[in-house]
Amino acid sequence: MKFFVASVALLFSAAEAFHTAPIGRTSTRTNMIVKGDEKGSEKVAKVFEGKPAENSEFDALVKANFPGAMSNKELETKVVSVLEGKGFKPSNTLLATSLCADELARVLEDDFVKVYGNNFNLGGLSGFPFAGNTGFGAMAAHVPDDGYCLLVHGPHVGITKDGLIGKVERPGIALVDNCCGSAIAASNYLKGITDGGAKITTKLQSFSDFQQGAVQELILPFGKRLGEAENRMKELPYALYDSQDILVRDIINTGKGGIKKGLALLGGIQINTGPDTLDYFHPLRFDLYDENGKVVDDLLPLIV
Repeated sequence: MKFFVASVALLFSAAEAFHTAPIGRTSTRTNMIVKGDEKGSEKVAKVFEGKPAENSEFDALVKANFPGAMSNKELETKVVSVLEGKGFKPSNTLLATSLCADELARVLEDDFVKVYGNNFNLGGLSGFPFAGNTGFGAMAAHVPDDGYCLLVHGPHVGITKDGLIGKVERPGIALVDNCCGSAIAASNYLKGITDGGAKITTKLQSFSDFQQGAVQELILPFGKRLGEAENRMKELPYALYDSQDILVRDIINTGKGGIKKGLALLGGIQINTGPDTLDYFHPLRFDLYDENGKVVDDLLPLIV
């Protein structure tokens, strides 16, 4: 147990190669950034061409279960517009993401990629930032000179057309599947411990399943909260988000010397739905950092 906790701590420790400001601010060339003068707000309209139309009945169902949620279309339209007013453009902004490995998490990611270009991936299972300080340092070095970074992160949860949380319809699969599988497995592991009977074993902490072992360790502090929740599956992504929010902000603080002109941090809960409906997102944080790594603006009120 002690070995594993130490391993998790090591994962998020600072990397000397990316620690100092001069290294993080060096000139770089990358094809990840979108070329051209087209505004982000002009690109957003094209992103959702051919996607499912908004369904008012399903929209009401999602928002009844997740107050504060909005469709990806509404989210991206507002986020891109707000950031455009702050100087973020497709030609000067690097997109970074810390989202789950699940293919459903790619929907939101791909929507932003179509505006800002290919993303730098910082995340792993359940959306935890497993790339850590080293990954953030490498990412920051790829931001255009005099440019910005948009970092989007958070866990995800499924909801079926009938309103069942923690499940989702997937294309080509008859079975209504778990979503997020990693989060639910960690929740079941935690429940086994809090209810009694389960043991922490070295098998769960092996390198061959290191990320899942880390997720299970990082969710341990939320045993009482999840045990008392009216709907465990509904509360689960919010518990995961609270853990991830601390980690992501700590990683940014450690690597702030590498921030170029600024960084926007968008955090929240991805809500995945079936193939015939739009996905949703519940934004919980939208902060603007300056070139010194200081939060200078809370942008959340501008999009909610």
